[in-house]
Amino acid sequence: MRARPRVRGLVSLLAGLALVGAACNQTDAIRAQAIEHSEAVAFRTSDGVRLAGRLFGPQDATAGVVLAHMLPADQSSWYEFADRLGAEGYRVLTFDLRGYCPGGDAGCSEGTKEPSAAWEDVAAARAFLRKQGPSRLALVGASLGGTASLVSASRDPEGIVGVATLSAPVSIDGLVADPDVMAAVGAAKLFLAGYDDPNGAAASAQTLYDESLQPKQLEVLTTADHGTDLLSGNQGERSRTVLEGWLTHFLPVVAGSAVP
Repeated sequence: MRARPRVRGLVSLLAGLALVGAACNQTDAIRAQAIEHSEAVAFRTSDGVRLAGRLFGPQDATAGVVLAHMLPADQSSWYEFADRLGAEGYRVLTFDLRGYCPGGDAGCSEGTKEPSAAWEDVAAARAFLRKQGPSRLALVGASLGGTASLVSASRDPEGIVGVATLSAPVSIDGLVADPDVMAAVGAAKLFLAGYDDPNGAAASAQTLYDESLQPKQLEVLTTADHGTDLLSGNQGERSRTVLEGWLTHFLPVVAGSAVP
C-alpha cells in the first residue's frame, strides 16, 4: 500500500517527460519545415564582415521583412515566424549578427560580437533584401535587434515603411535609441513588450513610444517573456496577431492596399 504514491509519482513523471518529448518533436518538425521552405544566403556589411542569413517567401514579393535577433539568440529564433510570413506572401530575411556562429542550418557570421555595430548589420541586411526585389520593407527586431532596427531606420529611412520591436531596450552595450534617433524615424512603429519582463522591457517600450512620432502603437502584454519568446509564450497568439495585423496594415503584400 505504501508503494502506491511512488507509483503514481512515477506515472506522473513519465507522462510529463512524454509531453516534453512531444513538444520537442513538434518544435523540430516546425524548424525542419521552415528550413525546407528557405534558402541559405550570405552578404557583407559596409565594413566587410560576412553575415549568414536565410531567405523565406516568394521570390517575386514586393514587400519584404528583415528580422533581427536578440542578444542571447541567433537567426534560428525567427525561423517559425519567418516561414509563417513567407507563406503569407512576404519575402523575409533572417540573419546572424556579426560574431554569431551557431553553425549548421542556423548559419555562421564572421567577426566578433559587437552590439554597438548591430545597426550596421541591419543596414546590410535591408540592402541585401532590397536587391532581391522588395521595394517596401519593414524592420522587425527582438531586444538588441529592435534597438538596432530603430537606429538603422533613423540613419537611412529610404524604403522603410515600418519598424516593429519586441522588448527593445532604449540602450544596450553602446547602442542607443535616444530621442534624436526616435525623432528621425518617420515610419510606422510598433512596440511590443511584456509587463513582467525582468529586463524592464515595458518601461523601455513606453519611453520609446513617448519619444516617437505618429503613426505608432504600444502593446504591453501580461507576460514575463522577452524578445522572440513573446511569439511562443503564454501571450504568443496575441503577440503574433498584433504583429501580423500591424504588418498587414502598414506593409500589405499587395502594394497600395493598406487601410488609410
